[in-house]
Amino acid sequence: MLRYDTLIAARDAVRAKQISSVELVRQALDRIESADDRINAFNEVATGRAMEIARKVDAGEITGELAGVPIALKDNLCTAWGSTTCSSKMLENFRAPYDATVVKKLEAAGAVIVGKTNLDEFAMGSSTENSAFGPSRNPWDESRVPGGSSGGSAAALAAGMCVASVGSDTGGSIRQPAALCGLVGVKPTYGRVSRFGLVAFASSLDQVGPFGWTVADAALMLKVISGHDPKDSTSVATAVPDYLANLEEPIRGLRLGVVREFDHAAGIDPQVKAATDAAIAKYREMGAEIVDVSLPTTDYGIAAYYIIAPCEASSNLARYDGVHYGHRTKEPVTDIVELFSKSRAEGFGEEVQRRIMIGTYALSSGYYDAYYNRALKVRRRIKEDFDRAFEKCDAIVCPTSPIPAFPVGEKSGDPMQMYLCDVFTVTCNIAGIAGISLPCGFTAGAKPLPIGLQLLGPHFSEEKLLRIARMYEGATAWHTRRPS
Repeated sequence: MLRYDTLIAARDAVRAKQISSVELVRQALDRIESADDRINAFNEVATGRAMEIARKVDAGEITGELAGVPIALKDNLCTAWGSTTCSSKMLENFRAPYDATVVKKLEAAGAVIVGKTNLDEFAMGSSTENSAFGPSRNPWDESRVPGGSSGGSAAALAAGMCVASVGSDTGGSIRQPAALCGLVGVKPTYGRVSRFGLVAFASSLDQVGPFGWTVADAALMLKVISGHDPKDSTSVATAVPDYLANLEEPIRGLRLGVVREFDHAAGIDPQVKAATDAAIAKYREMGAEIVDVSLPTTDYGIAAYYIIAPCEASSNLARYDGVHYGHRTKEPVTDIVELFSKSRAEGFGEEVQRRIMIGTYALSSGYYDAYYNRALKVRRRIKEDFDRAFEKCDAIVCPTSPIPAFPVGEKSGDPMQMYLCDVFTVTCNIAGIAGISLPCGFTAGAKPLPIGLQLLGPHFSEEKLLRIARMYEGATAWHTRRPS
C-alpha cells in the first residue's frame, strides 16, 4: 500500500512537505508495476505525464485541493492525452480531442492522474469481466471479481495504486464495486456532476462519481468534480456545498427508512443481510429513528432498467459504424451495409451486442409502446415511490449488493443472474436520486470479503448523505481494513 493511503492523509502530507508529490506518485506507479499484472486494473498508465505534473506540484507551479495526489480515472472519460477505449475493441485506437469536464476539474485542483482504468465494455456489466482487455481482479481475493462496471477504478484503489479514483454509475457501477472492494463510492444526483466528455452508455442514467477509502475522501472528490457545466445540457445550476465543512456533525433527529420489500429480495446472502441489520442496529444505538417505508414498484426496477438502458445504448452506440470513427473492418465488403455490420460485429463484445439488440427490438415499430413507453411509465412510478418514502425519512438504508464478490466466470454465462446483482442499485439511477455505499462488514472465511451498506437520499441530498455515512463510519472500523 502507499505510505499515505487515504486521500486526505496524502494531500495533507504533500502540503506539509512530509512527502513530495514525486515520491507519492512514484510509489503509486511502482505499485501498479508490481501488482497490475495480477489485478488488471489499468488499461493505460501515464507514467511520464504523471511524473511531470508531480514535479510541477513540488515546484509550486501547480496548486489546489488535490495538489500532488495520485488519482485513477475510468477509461470512459475523454482525455486529450492517451487513449479513451471504454475497454472496447471498437475504440481501441481512439484518441479524444478534448478533456472531459471532470478531468479538467481534477487537474485544475492539482490531481495527478496516473492512468485510465479497466471497465466492462462501454460500462455494460456488473463484474468488469466484459472488458475487451481481460477481467479485473478483486484485491481482497484475486479469484473474484471487483464488481462493475467501474471495477478497474475500485480495484486500483483497493490495491493501493492510487489514493482515490473516479468511476461512472448507470445502474450501480460505482456503488456495487465500492461494496465488493471495501470502499466508499458515491453516485451523485443526476445533474450534479457534468457528463461532458463521458462516453455515453445510457444518457438519462449515467453519472460520474468518486471512490475513496473514507467518507471524507469521497466528500473531497465530490466537491472538486461537482458543479454546473454549460457544455452539459443536463447539468443543474445549483450551488455545490462544502461537503467537508459539517461532515463530522451528526444529523439530529435522523430518520432512516427500511424498505420492507427489500427483505424478500431473491438471492440475498445471509451474511449480507446480517451485516445490514447490524448496521441498522448501530444507527438505532446512535439515536436514529428507524421507520418502515414502502417502494411498491421495487419488483419492476430491474425489468424497467434493462429496457430503458439498452434502448438508450442502442441509440448512443449507433454512431459506431466503421465510417465516422472507431473500429473499421479490414475484411472485404460489397456495400455500406456489410461494412457497418462487419465493423460492429468485430468491434463490439457479446454483452454490448446483446444490449444493442434488446434496445433496438424494444424501440422498433410495434413494440415501442409495449416495452419502452411502458418502462418510462414504471420509471415515473419508481420516482413517485421514492418521493413518498422521503416524506417519512431522511434517507433509505439497505444493502448495496445482494452478494459479496463472486468468483470470476461464475455468472458470465448467465446474464440474468448477473443483472440481478443490481437489484438494490438500479432504482437510484432510474429516479435520478443520490446514493452512497460504504463498508459495513466482512464475510467469514480464510479470505474475508467486504460487504457494503447503501444509503439513498432525495435529489441533491449528498451533503446530508455524507454526514449520515460518516456517523456510521465514525462508530465502526470497517473502513480501516485493507487487503493483505
